[in-house]
Amino acid sequence: MTKVLLSLHVLAAIIAIGPVSIAASMFPPAARRAVANGPDPSGTAAVQLLHRICRVYAGVGLAVPVFGFATASYMNVLGSGWLITSIFLTAAAAGILVAFVLPRQDKLLDDITNHNPIEQSRTAQLAMFTGFFNLLWAIVTVLMIVRPGSTTGA
Repeated sequence: MTKVLLSLHVLAAIIAIGPVSIAASMFPPAARRAVANGPDPSGTAAVQLLHRICRVYAGVGLAVPVFGFATASYMNVLGSGWLITSIFLTAAAAGILVAFVLPRQDKLLDDITNHNPIEQSRTAQLAMFTGFFNLLWAIVTVLMIVRPGSTTGA
């Protein structure tokens, strides 16, 4: 059962977190291009698509910690330091996504749709928060692989 849960956990992480990381990273430059080219339906559509990917896959991403907790429970590692750190970092990444990335995307998308000017600092700030989100997930990934202090032999 552990192998099945671990497989589902890893697949959920790849399928859900990967698209959010990529789409969120692509959003700021796409927003800048959409504004720079004037009212451009294709630029607006691209930004809308990237935002939709972020929103949908953020919801799908809830499966990652669900399968993660189930896997950790079966492996009897719920009290391990590497896992507790990973849980904290995952919560922080989710918080950044929900509190900083998605709302800023919403506002930029609204401005682009309404042909309002956008300051470069707003897209730069969004890119910074997206970078923090991606960095936290990279750290969690390393912790999941290395598992400092683990007795499982990996």
